[in-house]
Amino acid sequence: MGTVPRDRSVLSPAAFLIRGLAVGLVAGLIAFVVAFALGEPYVDDAIALEESAAAQPSEGHAGHTEHAEEPAGQDGMVEISRENQKSWGLLTGTLAIGAALGGLAALAAAAVLGRLGSLSARGSTALVVLIGFVAVTLVPFTKYPATPPAVGSGETIGGRTASYFGLLLVSVLAAIAVVVLANRLRGRYDGWTATFVAAGVYVAVVSVAGYLLPTVNELGDFPADTLWYFRRSSLITVAALWAGIGVGLTVLVGRLHDRAAADLARRQLAASL
Repeated sequence: MGTVPRDRSVLSPAAFLIRGLAVGLVAGLIAFVVAFALGEPYVDDAIALEESAAAQPSEGHAGHTEHAEEPAGQDGMVEISRENQKSWGLLTGTLAIGAALGGLAALAAAAVLGRLGSLSARGSTALVVLIGFVAVTLVPFTKYPATPPAVGSGETIGGRTASYFGLLLVSVLAAIAVVVLANRLRGRYDGWTATFVAAGVYVAVVSVAGYLLPTVNELGDFPADTLWYFRRSSLITVAALWAGIGVGLTVLVGRLHDRAAADLARRQLAASL
C-alpha cells in the first residue's frame, strides 16, 4: 500500500498541480452554490440592518441630507450592484479561492507522497487536505469567525486582519512542523502514538497563540440569531470547498498513482523477459 512508483513522467508536481487546479475550480463552483443558498440571505439581512442604522442619524440632521444624496460614483469609484456582488462577484471569488487552495493542496500532496509511513497515495492526499482544512480554516475560524456587514468597526479592521493572518500563519507552520515531528516519532513509537503526540503539540501551540492574540468583540446590538446563521453558513461553505477538493483530488491522485504503478509493472515485466 505504501510503495510509490517514482515515475517522474507521471507523478510529477506539474501533473499534481493541474489536477489540483481543476479540482479546485469544481470545488469553487460547489462552494458558490452553497454560499448563495445558505449564506447570501443572511448577508442581505445584515446589509439591510447596516443601511437602516446608517439612515437613522440623518433623520434629525438636515445638514447631512445633501451629502447623503450625492450621486454614486462621483469620486470615480464604480459601484457594483448587490445582485452582481452575490452572483458573479461571489462566483469569481469562490473559483479563485478554490483554484488556489486546490493547487496548494495538490503540491503538498505531491511533496508528502510516499513519506507518510504506510499510507497509500489516496490516504496521504486525503490526510493533506484534512490537515489543510483544520490549519487554514477551522483553527483561525474558532478565534476569528466570519462576520457579516454591520459588524465591526472600520477603525479596527487593520488590527483584526493582522491578528487573523497571524493566527493563520502560526497554524499553518505548526501543522507543517507536527507532520515532520510525527514522521520522526514513528521511529520510536507506533503510528497511532506518534500521531496523537504530534496532534497534542499542534493543539497546544495554536491554543497558546490564540490566547495571546487579541480578542475581538465588536458585535454591538447585532441580532444574535442572524450572526449565528451567517457564521454557520460561512463555515459550511468553506467546509464544502475543502470537501470538494479532498474528494476530487484523492480520486485523481489515486488514479494517477495506479497509472504509474501499472506502467512500472509493465516495464519491470518487459525487462525480465
